Amino acid sequence: MAISPKTPPASAPTYSEGSIRVLKGLEPVKQRPGMYTRTDNPLHIVQEVLDNAADEALAGHGKKIKVTLHADGSVSVEDDGRGIPFGLHPEEKAPVIELVFTRLHAGGKFDKGSGGAYSFSGGLHGVGVSVTNALSTRLEASSWRDGTAARLVFADGDVVEPLVTRKVGTPAQDADGEPVRDRKSGTTVRVWPDPKYFESPALPMAELTHLLRSKAVLMPGVAVTLAVEKTKDAQTWLYKGGLRDYLSQTLHDEPVIPLFEGEGFADRQHESFAEGEGASWCVAFTESGHPVRESYVNLIPTSAGGTHESGLRDGLFNAVKSFIDLHSLLPKGVKLMPEDVFARASYVLSAKVLDPQFQGQIKERLNSRDAVRLVSSFVRPALELWLHQHVDYGKKLAELAIKAAQTRQRAGQKVEKRKGSGVAVLPGKLTDCESRDIAHNEVFLVEGDSAGGSAKMGRDKESQAILPLRGKVLNTWEVDRDRLFANTEIHDISVAIGVDPHGPDDTPDLSGLRYGKVCILSDADVDGSHIQVLLLTLFFRHFPKLIDAGHVFVARPPLYRVDAPARGKKPASKVYALDDGELAAILDKLRKDGVRENAWSISRFKGLGEMNAEQLWETTLNPDTRRLLPVRLGDLGFVDTESLITKLMGKGEAAARRELMEIHGDAVEIDV
Repeated sequence: MAISPKTPPASAPTYSEGSIRVLKGLEPVKQRPGMYTRTDNPLHIVQEVLDNAADEALAGHGKKIKVTLHADGSVSVEDDGRGIPFGLHPEEKAPVIELVFTRLHAGGKFDKGSGGAYSFSGGLHGVGVSVTNALSTRLEASSWRDGTAARLVFADGDVVEPLVTRKVGTPAQDADGEPVRDRKSGTTVRVWPDPKYFESPALPMAELTHLLRSKAVLMPGVAVTLAVEKTKDAQTWLYKGGLRDYLSQTLHDEPVIPLFEGEGFADRQHESFAEGEGASWCVAFTESGHPVRESYVNLIPTSAGGTHESGLRDGLFNAVKSFIDLHSLLPKGVKLMPEDVFARASYVLSAKVLDPQFQGQIKERLNSRDAVRLVSSFVRPALELWLHQHVDYGKKLAELAIKAAQTRQRAGQKVEKRKGSGVAVLPGKLTDCESRDIAHNEVFLVEGDSAGGSAKMGRDKESQAILPLRGKVLNTWEVDRDRLFANTEIHDISVAIGVDPHGPDDTPDLSGLRYGKVCILSDADVDGSHIQVLLLTLFFRHFPKLIDAGHVFVARPPLYRVDAPARGKKPASKVYALDDGELAAILDKLRKDGVRENAWSISRFKGLGEMNAEQLWETTLNPDTRRLLPVRLGDLGFVDTESLITKLMGKGEAAARRELMEIHGDAVEIDV
């Protein structure tokens, strides 16, 4: 039977070669500004310019930074650094200053190590000030170096006044018609943010003031000024005492012990880290009040913390625990956890990392795995030495931590008592953790016995439990609740987590919950994804309140390991990638670092069982470096999600599944 093709109606849009649009230059930023910056207000695009000025000061080439809020709504940032180069780029045949503001991946921060313009900087993505330019109606850039002044003007990201150079001392005017004040070297960038890209065009003054003040704190001896044209106000911050001055002024409560301040940086002979990497810190412990916590990487504020903060926590905990053990201060039955030491800590932490890896374009969280070990290796010995030199203060700090541990354990015991006496016997293959505090406890539902063995050896036995699952779990979408326990695996999962199966409208007793996090851990392949889906089906259908309360997570083990050779100041390292996209990004980064093609080696993990205990801990179990996805209801809501899962998991839904595959099949990349 011949089937004639349907003729599309005249008005229907055709999908052909001409339908594919390639975004060039700064177009991607204008199309999707939220991917590159914060869009609630223009502060972050101004911060990109400020970070460049701070990087010059950090590299030792500047002593003054001035931010001016002009009456016309524009903002200018002025520094006395080396000035942006304005000669022609050898390959691009365009002025370097023009490339910096018009190309997404252009800058002096990719060239790390010997001969680079910046050894330490906050720049990583290379999007920087080009994003500022893309989201501004006008941007004027002026640079002074080698006795010459250069000026260039952009509108909506495009050059409208090409580069003009003049000898220093020749008369010139700025955008307000005022005579330009020449200087020996430096850069001034004036920006008019485009209001259409931001929810509010106004800069948040409290946030801006805090940002400028913190830059001054982190760069003792550098003067940072904020001037407001409308009110003719000007304020300058210049800290000689650095972090200690700042924290003592910001603290609301009296510390239990004197402020603990220190710093540590790797020298040329250091085995693991490049010369200059390290951290400076100031820590205060208080009995009450809200802790003050601020951290920075290469002067970039990391508001969401990250691995450098984990290193500080690790160093503080191990030093205090070592002191307590040495002096036999821990009462019988009390177990000390990192949070007991860290809960009452206020701190300012400034880390220097040669090649920082951030989460998100606005760099709010540091992801570099090595930073945990970097910061901890300097903090721990420094605090241990200080505590042994000041034993009385050490005992006060120990008392504070022990009191926190006792409070935490008492809270855990209250939950324990409500369980009653009819507790089911725990499954034999469950390797339980020692702690009973569900705020810290985690259970990993691990695919396969061999991976379970690695997980048992690599886990933190204090707070991590392992329950290995044999083979594929039953599809429970259409299984009656009273028949669930006929399946051994599901019976074991329910007993191990301490919660009975229930429905969406039930009010289950969660007081018996034994773990704060229930983590699904399967291979990073198709079979592993199938097991994930089956377990998520089980939790959504029969344990929905665990998802509602935020107790269910999916662990993401890496698919690849790249062994990278030493490059510049960076020693040889192992880097893990979750998928092909991350692998491509890692290899691209190695090429930019000057590593010869194929000088690296790539290993693909066929499954969790191929990882040894140390690799599994480092990539998937360690809370400081793992990727753990929380399981939540998406935009669809409960009813629509239920309907979609019925299509995917229902026994009589083969036709609906086929239709879904026909519609969305092209969007799937299958690794056969």
